[in-house]
Parts: sequence; structure tokens; C-alpha cells
Amino acid sequence: MKTLLILTVLTIQVAEMANAQLNKTPPQAKTANGVVEGITEPTGIRAFKGIPFAQPPVGELRWKEPQPVKNWQGVRKTNQFGPRAMQRAVFGDMGFRSNGMSEDCLYLNVWTPAKSDKEKLPVLVYFYGGGFIAGDGSEGRYDGESMATKGMVALTVNYRLDVFGFMAHPELTKESAHQSSGNYAYLDMAAALRWVQQNIAAFGGDPKRVTIAGESAGSIAVSGLMASPLSKGLIAGAIGESGSLLGGLPPVPLAKGEEAGAAFAKGVGASSLADLRAMPAEKLLEATGKPGTPRFSATVDGYFFPKPPMEIFTAGEQAQVPLLAGWNSEEMNARAVLGQEKPTPEGYANAVKRLYNDRAEEVLKLYPGSTEEEVLESATALAGDRFLAYSTWKWADLQSKTGGGKPVYRYYYSRPRPAMVPEMGNAAPGLAGGVVKSTDANAVKVPPARGAVHSAEIEYAMGNLPKNKVYAWTPDDYKVSEVMQKYFANFVKTGNPNGSGLPNWPAINSGNSVQFMQIDVNTRLETEKNRARYLFLDPYYTKQ
Repeated sequence: MKTLLILTVLTIQVAEMANAQLNKTPPQAKTANGVVEGITEPTGIRAFKGIPFAQPPVGELRWKEPQPVKNWQGVRKTNQFGPRAMQRAVFGDMGFRSNGMSEDCLYLNVWTPAKSDKEKLPVLVYFYGGGFIAGDGSEGRYDGESMATKGMVALTVNYRLDVFGFMAHPELTKESAHQSSGNYAYLDMAAALRWVQQNIAAFGGDPKRVTIAGESAGSIAVSGLMASPLSKGLIAGAIGESGSLLGGLPPVPLAKGEEAGAAFAKGVGASSLADLRAMPAEKLLEATGKPGTPRFSATVDGYFFPKPPMEIFTAGEQAQVPLLAGWNSEEMNARAVLGQEKPTPEGYANAVKRLYNDRAEEVLKLYPGSTEEEVLESATALAGDRFLAYSTWKWADLQSKTGGGKPVYRYYYSRPRPAMVPEMGNAAPGLAGGVVKSTDANAVKVPPARGAVHSAEIEYAMGNLPKNKVYAWTPDDYKVSEVMQKYFANFVKTGNPNGSGLPNWPAINSGNSVQFMQIDVNTRLETEKNRARYLFLDPYYTKQ
């Protein structure tokens, strides 16, 4: 008996030593271009950071469709995030962990719980927000480790931004095999999805179960990928948080994009495309911050977007996949509507008249303001709808009608963030997410949020509250995060957010009344009451 006991103890010790040794051995995966070596996180999740999915878009490859990665010999270490795309510091809530900033930015990151390439787990590919002018896959709020612990392979993907991601130009169109220009950021995303199809099995992922997701510009990108024929067969589901191309940053006609590019070239003293490609990336980036420089838009280029996305979704030509989409209760502050007006009924009425002229009375019926409290509530709602809520509503509404009968789930996120930690000092939240820091103790602070501001839900949905050190998270915040992350994880796994221990969430195209999930401390099902608002706004956006 004693001998048996000793043998048992020895067996356990040997097994523990073997496991410890296994965890010390860096994980490897064999991609189509070569072997990559990552790290094992304390949770046991294997992380591969900074994997190239396209050649560096530099020199002659600046403003070209992403080119396939060249093969490498030996083992490539992928234990730190690659460089972030060229961008100015325009938002106060972006905590980068990237290896600097560079035009050479086309890298992605993989987190996987799989121990072998035989597991065929569902895959989540997340695209960051930042208005297409900032952001990075290294930001802690998008980190894929927590989602990977829920039984999926999670990725974040970098893409080109601003002038590097969206500049159209007559010479670029002429040299293109597709006679197109301007959508390099979107082409980067499509290239990343092709990389996933080719390589994700090596990380234990199933290329047939890829859900794409994103917030703000990332959400707009998800709607764009759904609209593009280049994504055909690459995605099995989509998640959109606050924004779509159906009203939010829609692509412009190619000729208009080319005009903006030619004007930019003239402004920086470039007489040809060769001159533009010869300029240092830093000089081009600096020029984008000068007053009067136009914003670079996506284009209806006849290639990535064969026609305007609104037409594609209306005709049912988009990806026929399940969609989970929603927005937050304070996407934009009431000041975006009120301007300098006081939040009185009279001031509000004046502001609405300036915005809507002879249709102001209709707006005041839909967004009433007979008391100061009602004014703040309605002005906040109207500001949010005009910013990104309408476009998200339109996306979900159209997909529910023309998406081939695939389920569409809508949410409304209303949990306000808690107070900041004392270490933040005189900082205050920005108007639509972000952090405003001030050294002046007497500076006027932004009024406290009335609801969930733009981008507030990301850490909750991705299970990353601990990675954001700005806010003093409470048990209620962790409760909200647990529910929201479960919904998202279930959707990635099955195309349906429902699961054990969660309030039942019906699809909006599953019955007569449109119901959505209000996510807060008391997460609950609600019935649509504001459809008339979105129908009123419809003509202002469907003409685009």
C-alpha cells in the first residue's frame, strides 16, 4: 500500500513537472508563410502578437492593395505587438502597447485556448475604432485573452488609417488593376480575413466559423465588409457596436475622393504620385492635421464597393449572416445639439430650428422638450441618433428584412461608467468617450454623463475591465460585463447570444414587435418605442 502511494505521488510530480516544462516551452504554430512562436499567458491562453498578414505597405506599396506576406525561414518570434498605423494623438482614451508607430503596420494578434491544431474552435476577429484616423489592435480594451478563455480564438487586426488608408487619386485609380483607389484600410481588413481562412486552423480555429466585430469605426468597417463582394464566404457572423456605413461615414463617389486626394497632393507640394510616395510618412501625417485639410473618405470604387452600401443592403446583396448590433444611451452629449443655447425649452427649440428649419416642429414632437430635464434627455437622444445610433438602427433594420432570414439581435447599452480612480486627478471624461486631462484646477469640467458614452461598452463586452485603470470599477460593473461578454461569446460560438443563466433575447425579425436587450445592471428585454424617430431621420441619410 505504501509503495503504491509513493508511486502515485511520484506520478503526479512527474506530470506536474511535464506540465510546467510544457508551459515554459513557448507555443508555436505553422502558418502558410512560416513558423511563429508566441507566449503562454498565466491563464494558459497562447498569445501570438505581431504576426504579419501582408507586406509592409511602404515605398511603392504605399496606397496599393495589400500584398501577400513573403515566406520566412526558421522560427519568427511573435511575442510583442507590431507597430501601430501612422496616426496623430487625437483621442485621450487609447492606451497603446504597440512597438512604436510606423507605416509598416499590417500585423494581427491571435489569442487561442487550443492546445493543438485539431480543435476547430469558433473565431472572433475584432477591428478597432478611432474614426479611421486612430486606434490599434494592441489597445488593452480589445485584448483577446479574456474572450479566448470563453472557448474561441480571438484576433485583433491593424489597418491603415487616414491619408494612408483612404486617399484616392486619379493616378492611383489609373495604375490599379481594378481602376479603383481609396479603400486601402478596407482592403487591409479583407486581406486579414483571407489570412484567417488560410491560417487559423494552425491555431485551433475553424475558418468556417469566423465572426467579425468592431466598435465605432470598427463597427462601420464590419458593415462595410458585409457589403463587399471581397468578403464573400469569409465571414459567418457579425457584431456591430455603435455605427454602420448606412449613415455613418458612408463612402463617397470615386471622382469626389479623387478630387480630395488631388487637392491634398497640391497642398503638400506634390505634383505627381511619385512625389507623394517619396515623401516621408511623418510629413504626410503632419499635413492631415492642418486646418482646412479634408477628411479622407472611403469611396464607391467599383471594386471593394461596387455600389453604395445602402443600395447593396436594400437589394439584399450583403453577407447573409446573423448580426448582433446596438448602441449606447449617450453616444453624444446634448451640447452637440444645443450648441451655445441654454437647456431650456426655448433654447432647445431654437437649436432644433437651426438644425431642421421647417421640419423643426416634427422633431420637437419626436424629441419633446417642455422641461429642462426633458430637454437634456431629448437633446442627448437626438445628438446620439444623429451621430451613430441611427446608422446602427438602419443596419439592423435592413439586415432583418433583406438578410436572407438570418437572425438579427439588437441591444441598447445604458450602464454609465463609474467615477475615475483618484489617481486621475483633474481629468474628466470627454464628450464621446476619451479622457480630457487638465492642469488647471479651475478648468470647467465636462458635465457628468447621463448614460453610457460612446465606446464605454468595449471593456465590458470583451471582459477587459481590469485592463482599464482609469475607472474605479464596482461589483455592478463586473456583473454587467459578465452578462454582456456571455451574450457576445455565445453569439460568436452559435450565431445566437442566448444561453444558460441569461435573460432570453429574441431576434428582432422573429416576431411582430421589435424587441431589444437593454444591457445594464438590470439587463432586460424592451420593446421598440422610438421607431418614428429613425423613420424621420431616414430621408436625411438614404439620399447619401
